Amino acid sequence: MKTKGYQIVTRIERLGPGKAFSAKDFLDLASRTMIDVTLAKLAQSGQIRRVRRGLYDVPKINPALGGKLSPDIDEAARAIARRQRWKIVPEGTWAANLLGLSTQVPSKIVYLTDGPNKEVPIGRRTIQFKHARPKALAGLDGKFALVVQALRHLGKEGVGAREIETLRAALSPTEKRKLVRDTRFGADWIYDVAKKIAEKAA
Repeated sequence: MKTKGYQIVTRIERLGPGKAFSAKDFLDLASRTMIDVTLAKLAQSGQIRRVRRGLYDVPKINPALGGKLSPDIDEAARAIARRQRWKIVPEGTWAANLLGLSTQVPSKIVYLTDGPNKEVPIGRRTIQFKHARPKALAGLDGKFALVVQALRHLGKEGVGAREIETLRAALSPTEKRKLVRDTRFGADWIYDVAKKIAEKAA
């Protein structure tokens, strides 16, 4: 029979480089004490990295330099949200960056959340969780949330052929159909963009 520690290590190995997690992501496998001891040992041996108290990741390695890359901010934010049981949605500029619509990395990385206002330092950057009314987050999840937030940030005049092609490549056929379905009752121009994105999804 595989030990609890072995099961935790196996799950981490399956996550792969760049993924962030906390002890709560393993509560279905072992007790909190066992998880904490296992994560501490793995961090000490260098198999995982302690990003901040209670938050870890499997660091990505830069092949050219041979060094560890900075923690993935989006992964860290999602691990924190899972731990706190918050719903989060990347806001504006950051959503556009995550989708490849912009190379601009915002000075403030903001996530809308149903949790409280909170700032969390991650490496050299800070994640700002900004409380939003439930109505503002209603129906927003996954890639759909990213796209809607990015489009709102770019504005009607900021969405051209390049942006549409980028989004077309980023979304699966199922996600494209969902985007069209779920934007019907929002701003007309966003719905029109959604239809253009989905044109080749059939």
